[in-house]
Amino acid sequence: MNIVLIAHDPKKKLMQNFCIAYRGILKNHNLFATSTTGRLVEEASGLQVHKFLAGHLGGVQQIATQIESNQMDLVIFLRNPMDHITPDNDFLNISTLCDIHNIPLASNLASAELMIKSLERGDLDWRDLYKH
Repeated sequence: MNIVLIAHDPKKKLMQNFCIAYRGILKNHNLFATSTTGRLVEEASGLQVHKFLAGHLGGVQQIATQIESNQMDLVIFLRNPMDHITPDNDFLNISTLCDIHNIPLASNLASAELMIKSLERGDLDWRDLYKH
């Protein structure tokens, strides 16, 4: 499965810890991330991550293109809901595309853990059929 990892700056450490905790599951899948998140995950967990551009340099848009073409199977987007200064257009765009293309999306640690456990059990295997 192709799994997207995106984390706003205040959530990057949480993403690293999540990937360390679930390394045994994640190592069996293809991981994709914006460049900084991908680098931090690789350094912390030893997992191999395909890195797009930094989020603010177009990486989120690159990921959105992959979602639009139904190339991603699961998105974990740990966002900072407390940032009221700037509208979260990246999350809105990604979540809309996931809804359109029926791609599971986790936006916090609790939902990410549920998704990763579902992935481990094979509950998301239907994505393989959905893509063809």
